[in-house]
Amino acid sequence: MRTVYRLENLGCASCAAKMETAISKIDGVASAKIVFMTQRLTVEADESKMSEIEPKIELAVKKIESDVKLRKV
Repeated sequence: MRTVYRLENLGCASCAAKMETAISKIDGVASAKIVFMTQRLTVEADESKMSEIEPKIELAVKKIESDVKLRKV
C-alpha cells in the first residue's frame, strides 16, 4: 500500500534524510521517500499493518523535528 503525507514545517533537508532512514527501518515499511522541496513523504508498507505503522512514523518524525506535522494527502 502506498500512502502519501505532507510534512508541514519541515525545516531542513538533513532532517528529512534522517526521517527517511528512520521510517525505512520500521517493521512493515517496504520503502520511505521524502522529497524536501515538496515536503512530501511517500511510504510503501503492508496494508494490514498500517494502523500500527502510522503512529511509529509520526513518532520517528517528531523525534527528529518536534514541530513537524504529518498530514495525509
